[in-house]
Amino acid sequence: MPDLATPDVDEPVAAVADASPDAAVTDADELEATPTGDAESTEATPTGDAEAAPIDAEELLEAEASEADISPFDRPGRWYVVHTQSGYEKKVKQNLEARTASMSMESHIHEVVIPMEEVVEFKGGRKVVSQKKVFPGYLLVRCDLNDDSWYVIRNTPGVTGFVGQASKPSPLPRRDVESFLTVKVEGDDQPAKRGKPRLDFDMGETVRVKEGPFAEFSGEIVEINEDQLKVKVLVNIFGRETPVELDFAQVAKL
Repeated sequence: MPDLATPDVDEPVAAVADASPDAAVTDADELEATPTGDAESTEATPTGDAEAAPIDAEELLEAEASEADISPFDRPGRWYVVHTQSGYEKKVKQNLEARTASMSMESHIHEVVIPMEEVVEFKGGRKVVSQKKVFPGYLLVRCDLNDDSWYVIRNTPGVTGFVGQASKPSPLPRRDVESFLTVKVEGDDQPAKRGKPRLDFDMGETVRVKEGPFAEFSGEIVEINEDQLKVKVLVNIFGRETPVELDFAQVAKL
């Protein structure tokens, strides 16, 4: 009988020994590790899918449009006016951009522009729309001005100096930046702000009628209608001043 009882006592002792605190901790660690690994695996899966997902063209266009809506004043750097040899603005712009790239100054010199405006003129009796420089002989440069960027810009062929104090060029204020850069910039495909006709006439000015039934008559301008491109001129007809409405192209300065 004692021999039969001994195994009954030893078996539960062995079971208790197997269930020691160390073993319990090990099991708990294994249980905790399992969900952690699953969680990491679960998190990694969508990340990989996101990287592999195709780029949405519409979202990309919206992002680009959003960047375009940012005021030019709020872009990195400050805007400075650089004086150049008149008539060589485009060449100087190319020279400065080439020097910026060759001297690895892209992080300091961000943008070089030639402000352009749309002008309506009258040539040979016809309305002609053309692009003209807003400031002949000047460039606008957006940069982080320091000794290095100043040296690169100032020593670019065709650049004669900065506008402002010689030792400390003055950046443009927000009002001027947003005013100058709402017009078309040469080389930019974005639509330009509609320019107003460049008029050669002033109120009260005496002009000559070039064509029509009142050709060769002279008179004083009493009204200018820019929207319809017309002027009203007081023409002396048989001793009486009569207001006559004429197109811009029908009159000329004396």
